[in-house]
Amino acid sequence: MNNIENQLTQLRLHGVKSSWKALMETKRQGELSLPEGLEILLQAEIQDRDNRRFDRLRKSAKFRYGASIEELKYDASRGLDKGMVSILATGEYITKGEAVLITGATGCGKSFISSALGHHACSQGYKVTYFNVQKLLQRTKMARLEGTIHQLLQKISKTDLLILDDFGLTHLEKQHQLDLMEIIEDRHAKSATIVVSQLPVANWFDVIGEATIADAILDRLVHTSYRIELKGESLRRKM
Repeated sequence: MNNIENQLTQLRLHGVKSSWKALMETKRQGELSLPEGLEILLQAEIQDRDNRRFDRLRKSAKFRYGASIEELKYDASRGLDKGMVSILATGEYITKGEAVLITGATGCGKSFISSALGHHACSQGYKVTYFNVQKLLQRTKMARLEGTIHQLLQKISKTDLLILDDFGLTHLEKQHQLDLMEIIEDRHAKSATIVVSQLPVANWFDVIGEATIADAILDRLVHTSYRIELKGESLRRKM
């Protein structure tokens, strides 16, 4: 038996090895036909690989919160619609390269919802990247100084779902406007983007600042987007 387990380890069949050990410990192997036993082992391997992939994607995304869509609390007065979340949970917006715009006051759960959608996308096998907008723009600034801006923008463009949190806290400098436009342009109709902001979408034009750039960015984000407009006071005050 140890020889079998060693071979499974060498082949990196961790799911099969774990399931095999469980069958041996419970003495179930004699109750199963060869096809039945093989099916159990293969299903265990598939599940193990799915779990490992999810863990890699989740850690790489660097979410703000450890959240899941199962934890979301729906309330019509709050503006979170279960039907909308169910549509987003299919992942179709990701394959279509569409945007999701989440707005609402401080502490109303915007970042939690975006993190939950991001975690769910990881569970579906999508590569997700989570950024605070200010930190992202600081990073693009440093990348320009270091001569690595092309590599950074290319890496961002390849992520299936980009989450931009805390958009609109400050007005954008000229280079930041251009960097944001390039990021959004690279993703338009190809990769999905979630934008989270305290400000209503109607105020985003003024935050971006430059009219031509604002038009370009909003044109690519707004017209085919899903909207989640949260209402009510901060949930943190209720805790």
